[in-house]
Amino acid sequence: MIDIILMQRVEKLGQMGEVVKVKPGYARNFLLPLGKAIRANKANLEKFESQRAQLEAQNLKRREEAERVAERMDGLTVTIIRQAGESGGLYGSVSARDIADLCKEGGLTVSRSQVLLEQPIKTLGLTKVRVELHPEVHIPVTVNVARSQEEAERQARGEEIVREEEPSLEDELRAEIGAAMDDR
Repeated sequence: MIDIILMQRVEKLGQMGEVVKVKPGYARNFLLPLGKAIRANKANLEKFESQRAQLEAQNLKRREEAERVAERMDGLTVTIIRQAGESGGLYGSVSARDIADLCKEGGLTVSRSQVLLEQPIKTLGLTKVRVELHPEVHIPVTVNVARSQEEAERQARGEEIVREEEPSLEDELRAEIGAAMDDR
């Protein structure tokens, strides 16, 4: 475990200015390269303390800007047209990159790293996704995945569009054989 100073709020880790212990790989591969933290040594602690007021003011300004954008983009819905099977399973999946590209078309410029997907979307329907505008500001974006624009409009109104899976030829033959055996 190594000590680092957080340069911004990191979810499930701590607030700006805190000295926390993390695993070396997490620090080396994620926190340090993205500028979210610096190593906690005597020189860096002194440097951080001398710049603390300025850094906090910059952070506050960025957070306020993000909050204004969040108010303007509240209730954003993006529609993705994809091919899918009759049961509603997609041929492929919807990724964070797809959602970020569609958000840009909707007027919200975000990178794919700001789209917080728990897992790729693999079915038709409406899904809520969190978009991080600032470490302390998140907005929900509704992702409407459909086969066509008409289907997307029906889903947006609340209609259920996924049809029950039709029985396969094998299931039908089993049913016929079972009926024939019962008739004996």
